[in-house]
Amino acid sequence: MLAFAARFPETGAVSGATNWKIPKWPFLLGDALLLGFTFLIIWQSPHPISQGETIACLASAAIGALLGVAPFVLDHRAVLRLVDVNVLGEVAGKIQDLERLAARISTATGEWTNVQTQAEKISTGANEIAGRMAGEVRQFSEFMQKMNDSEKAALRLEVEKLHRGEAEWLQVLVRILDHVFALHAAAVHSNQPQVAEQITHFQNACRGVARRVGVTPFVAEPDEPFDAERHQALDAKSKPPADAAVAETVGVGYTFQGRLLRPALVRLKENGAEKSDEHQLPLEATEST
Repeated sequence: MLAFAARFPETGAVSGATNWKIPKWPFLLGDALLLGFTFLIIWQSPHPISQGETIACLASAAIGALLGVAPFVLDHRAVLRLVDVNVLGEVAGKIQDLERLAARISTATGEWTNVQTQAEKISTGANEIAGRMAGEVRQFSEFMQKMNDSEKAALRLEVEKLHRGEAEWLQVLVRILDHVFALHAAAVHSNQPQVAEQITHFQNACRGVARRVGVTPFVAEPDEPFDAERHQALDAKSKPPADAAVAETVGVGYTFQGRLLRPALVRLKENGAEKSDEHQLPLEATEST
């Protein structure tokens, strides 16, 4: 019992046991009377005492011993019951604590469930926002692609217009230069040196202006070897021989920004002399580009 009380001092079993003590003096008084009665029997009886007197003495002593032990036994039982009651109270308190803990756990579980629900809602909302953003990005990309295609188409159209405009003004410029060359050729054959000199200056000025925009006129010098890449013979049907030489330039050739625009139209020599071609090349022949 003391060992149990030492293990559970918080129960208060030992301190509470003093409140359960049974008064011992009646038992001790009865025990003393019985022992005195036994002594009286032995003292008054003739010796040796008889069997009946012996039995009476033993019975009286035994009953007195029981009376002396009885209060201590009752105190022990009371303390045991008090300890049991205290232990049961502690167990009940622990059970109540467990119930409160279980309630807190249940509350925490409910809150965690709410948090998980809110997290799922937030995740769903985030997924929806991500989907919308992806759709907006896709639509924006498609819009930018359409705008890019539209701009490319517009730029392509503008480039085509510029190419057509370039071809037109090149054609106009080449025709003007052809007319200037024809005018210079006529002035040279007019036997008027002053007029030929003035037309020569005018032709050089026109060619200088053409060079500024990338158009470069060129002519074949007399006795220059025929170059099929830069020269074109008057008789386009017959193939010139390998040692053909230029007699004179009939039409000016042109390059545009280093690219051949039109070969020079030339009359070739034949067997050391000019190839017979009495007719003169009309101006319209030199205007083709």
